[in-house]
Amino acid sequence: MSENYECISVDAVDRVATVTLNRPDKRNAMSPQLNSEMRDALTKIRYDDGIDLVVLTGAGDSFTAGMDLKEYFRETEGDPTAFERVRDVAWDWQYNILRNLPQVTIAKVNGWCFGGGFTPLTSCDLAISADEATYGLSEVNWGIIPAGLVTRDVALAMGYRTAMYYILTGEPFDGKRAAEVGLVNESVPRAELDERVAELSSHLKGLNPAVLRTAKETYRHSLDMDYGQAWDYTAAKALQLRARDKEGGRREGMSQFLDKKSFKPGLGAYARPAGSDA
Repeated sequence: MSENYECISVDAVDRVATVTLNRPDKRNAMSPQLNSEMRDALTKIRYDDGIDLVVLTGAGDSFTAGMDLKEYFRETEGDPTAFERVRDVAWDWQYNILRNLPQVTIAKVNGWCFGGGFTPLTSCDLAISADEATYGLSEVNWGIIPAGLVTRDVALAMGYRTAMYYILTGEPFDGKRAAEVGLVNESVPRAELDERVAELSSHLKGLNPAVLRTAKETYRHSLDMDYGQAWDYTAAKALQLRARDKEGGRREGMSQFLDKKSFKPGLGAYARPAGSDA
């Protein structure tokens, strides 16, 4: 992708798009322009058949410090329409688009992640953190509450008691603690972060993208259903997968396991057909 963005960068290599929040002098705080560029970039990625995986990270020593308070709030004071416009763009990419991308998404948390930064973090499917990263829901320290969907999604990721503790105290915590409480999948030393994310990306690229997409959609949407609805929805998604999957993963997997005895599902994936994107 060769778009000329000012506040982000997008690099697509070997079916992986790395999207970097690129305002290091502002700790990658999310300004209206950054939000607009993110919405544009993610919309293009969504419909790009050449991308199977998206990695979201930040430039410099920060993932993101949250919303740019000066540009997001101060410059829209007294103009409700302007505020609604910039708010809606932020909501659109951070939640609607990012959360519902067909590609698997990984948050690579390289440093500071505060406040509103928790929304894109929790909207990603997976998250790997640097041990040295610093997280914080510091809103109570300056007289506001965690806004948007931060409160809801942090509680879903961390659990009620842990989320309530950090929401009420405003205390910061590091990457190791983020992994302990389930906010991220794992935490590694910063020097190993790139390698670990590349390793995970390589593993995911070796799997059937149609299966990953459908598994992701099924899990996310079934969380808001009762058991009966989830049962029926999952059955419908399984049928959809058969039509969606161009390489016939179910057929290949069954044949290699039952007939050819060539792989063990619990220990690895089936051998994808020649010509499939891997």
